[in-house]
Amino acid sequence: MEQGTQEAVANAITSLDIGVLIGYFVVVILIGIWVTRSTKSGDDLFLAGRSLTWGIIGVSLFASNISSTTLIGLTGAAYSTGIATSAYEWMAGIPLILLAFIFAPLFFRSRVTTIPEWLERRFDRRSRLYFSGVTIVLTVIVDTAGGLYAGAVVVQTFFPDIPIWQTCVAIGLFAGIYTASGGLKAVVYTDVLQAVVLIFGTATMTYILFSDLGFSWQAVKDAVPDENHLSLIQPRSDDILPWPGLIFGVPLLGFWYWVTNQYIVQRVLGARDLREAQRGAILGGFLKIIPMFIMVLPGAMALAVIPDLENPDQVFPTITSTLLPAGLSGLVLAGLVAAIMSSVDSTLNSSSTLISHDFLDVENKSPEEQRRIGRITTLVLMGVAILWAPFIDDMGGLWAYLQQAFSILVPPVVAIFILGALWKKGTGDAAFLTLCCGHAVSLGFFVATQTGFWPLHYTTNVGLMTAISCGIFFLVSRAGTARPDDQLADVVWTPDMATDALSDDAPFYQNVKLWAVLLALSMTAILVIFW
Repeated sequence: MEQGTQEAVANAITSLDIGVLIGYFVVVILIGIWVTRSTKSGDDLFLAGRSLTWGIIGVSLFASNISSTTLIGLTGAAYSTGIATSAYEWMAGIPLILLAFIFAPLFFRSRVTTIPEWLERRFDRRSRLYFSGVTIVLTVIVDTAGGLYAGAVVVQTFFPDIPIWQTCVAIGLFAGIYTASGGLKAVVYTDVLQAVVLIFGTATMTYILFSDLGFSWQAVKDAVPDENHLSLIQPRSDDILPWPGLIFGVPLLGFWYWVTNQYIVQRVLGARDLREAQRGAILGGFLKIIPMFIMVLPGAMALAVIPDLENPDQVFPTITSTLLPAGLSGLVLAGLVAAIMSSVDSTLNSSSTLISHDFLDVENKSPEEQRRIGRITTLVLMGVAILWAPFIDDMGGLWAYLQQAFSILVPPVVAIFILGALWKKGTGDAAFLTLCCGHAVSLGFFVATQTGFWPLHYTTNVGLMTAISCGIFFLVSRAGTARPDDQLADVVWTPDMATDALSDDAPFYQNVKLWAVLLALSMTAILVIFW
């Protein structure tokens, strides 16, 4: 059955679909060439000349987060286990609100280029280099190489004769070259195109799929195996996302991703001013609600239309190629490739920024030298990711654990960022020891969970380990001596920081606080509707 489905998917791609896909690549190349001509310095390459506006920021936040694994994974999970895992999408608004009102003001006051740079200004250089090094390794090995591999697997679904390694090389080179040439500005402008293609293609797919069901929600409910399939709240014994993990794990994992992850926050740092950064973050939160309706629910709907798929990873490719008309399949496929490249180009640019600023000290070099170093590091990282990606195919089930391995990284990072931003008594020793000890203890919990000695779900472990990390930070800080208040003026949050950029006479509908409240209400409504 599965082999027959793969053949049907491959045979459904027409020359018109391939033409649409080629046309998309041509447009991306033209955007890259156009942006490259205005990239003159390291600030242009790393932060788009600090010129980004809120619309570009919000759309880019959305596009950079949606990868091929997201598209395949969300629809596949909704098909096989239910819609609970969509919480990682629609709950993104929680950390993005924190980013807008607490951390973006801190980052702008400090005028930082990298997130680890804030750690040095708040604590010391040890924490900066430790966190930067861990971020670079995980970004290149997990995010960039993983994105290339996942994208190659998906492309092979449509074009089975193309080896995985060739696709990894092609996507890596394409995304790497325009990222090295145009930097963050090339990334965010291609993100806009990619987001438009992605939203339009998947929304159209959802419409056609729902029309096949007579636009009947009851037909969807009748097709799913049980009532929990369409519920966000799952029992504590659930293997996918138990309710304690939903409450205590997902928001903390989201905090790491949306507030401390360089490849996401970099477009916020590139904002023209704090007001644009805040509005962009809130827009990103609203856009993250969309996947619930155009990527998650279609997976549940597919149970009524294609009920016998053995492999849930085949849901999205099957819907795309067999239910959509020629040309539109190519557009959705272009959106899929767009998602791949959007993640790859963002991770490459952010890792290059971290290496250049945290380890190579490019701030003291000329603009031309900054640009040259940034481009070289981007191309080197691209090569590492391309070489590593094909080997993931030989790692079997081990690779599936890597997403859970983020539960090792997240807890101490959340602890030092939140307590460091809100509590003046935190010390440099406390931050560094929390990172080292917290990661060691988290690793122990991870191993115990994988070997069956610890019963809690990894999302629940995140909440527990964050509490332990906060305890370590507090105790070590109390045993040491905090820095004087005058040295913490721009690196510890005060309420006035959040409103400094909002004190103008803008009309009420441009008030970012109002939109933040509406975002919170929207997330609450989703939770109530799909309880």
